[in-house]
Amino acid sequence: MGLDRIDFEILRVLQDNARISNKELANLHGISPSTCHERVRRLKDGGVLTGYNAEVDPSVFGISLQAMISLRLRQHDDISFSALFKELSARDEVINVYLLAGSNDFLVHVAARDVTHLRSLVLEAYSARSEIEQIETSLVFDFHHRTHLPNYRLPESMEENFSEGEYI
Repeated sequence: MGLDRIDFEILRVLQDNARISNKELANLHGISPSTCHERVRRLKDGGVLTGYNAEVDPSVFGISLQAMISLRLRQHDDISFSALFKELSARDEVINVYLLAGSNDFLVHVAARDVTHLRSLVLEAYSARSEIEQIETSLVFDFHHRTHLPNYRLPESMEENFSEGEYI
C-alpha cells in the first residue's frame, strides 16, 4: 500500500491521540472530513492501522510487579516455534512475547500480583517444560512506553518537522 504525506501525518497524529475526532484530524491536515474518514478507513483495511489501545495503570488490576523472562530452548530442530509462541502468549499474565535471535530464544514480558505469583508462574509455566533449557527472570522497576514508531519511510524533506513534533 502506497502512503503519501497526508497518510503519514494522519498516522503520526493517531499514534499520539487515537481518540481525536475525524473532524479535528481533517482540520489539522486541511482536508475534508469525508476525505479524512476515507483515508483512515483505507489505512485500517490495508492493515496499516492494526488497533487502538487505552493505557491503564497496572495497579488498578492488582498488578504490582512486572518481569522479563528470557527462555533458551534445549533444541531447535524438534520445536515448533509458532506453536510454543502461541502457548506462551495464551497465559493471562503475558503482556508480550518476543521470538529472538541470539543466546536466548524468547523474551516474555509478564505482569504478576506479587513475587509469589511470579515465582509460581515461572515454576508452573516455564520450568516444567522439557523443551526449555534455561530461564532467566529480570524484574522491571520502571519503563517508558513510546507511543510513536520511528518512520524510516518518511521523505527526508519531512523528517525535521516530524522529529520536532510538528505536523505539515
